[in-house]
Amino acid sequence: MKKFLFTLLACLTLSTTFVYANPQIEKAYHDKQSNVQVQGVGKVTRILADDNNGSRHQKFLLKLPSKLTLLVAHNIDLSKKIENLKEGDEVEFYGEYEWNNKGGVLHWTHHDPRKKHEDGWLKHKNVVYK
Repeated sequence: MKKFLFTLLACLTLSTTFVYANPQIEKAYHDKQSNVQVQGVGKVTRILADDNNGSRHQKFLLKLPSKLTLLVAHNIDLSKKIENLKEGDEVEFYGEYEWNNKGGVLHWTHHDPRKKHEDGWLKHKNVVYK
């Protein structure tokens, strides 16, 4: 029984890592692809000042399980800002990946009021922002 539980736990841990590691992001980065819908999780490594020029965006950096760094540009004119976000916090995401040589940018982490783009979201401390 102990062996079975250990194997089950190991499989669940590996499958969770695989889902959140998101090889699609790694492939998009290495192939220099953009406009790719991705889902994953990362730890906040830096909180940047909000971009208030044009559409306002909350900006922060995430370190993915693969060690790739991703800039999140979350439109706070279309979605609520993540309040009390701190370095070290975990953030789950679904949005559009845009390649750059620093790791990439994640945007479209909100709903599309025009219904022309797939809706995205961010999840922080069990609260979903979309």
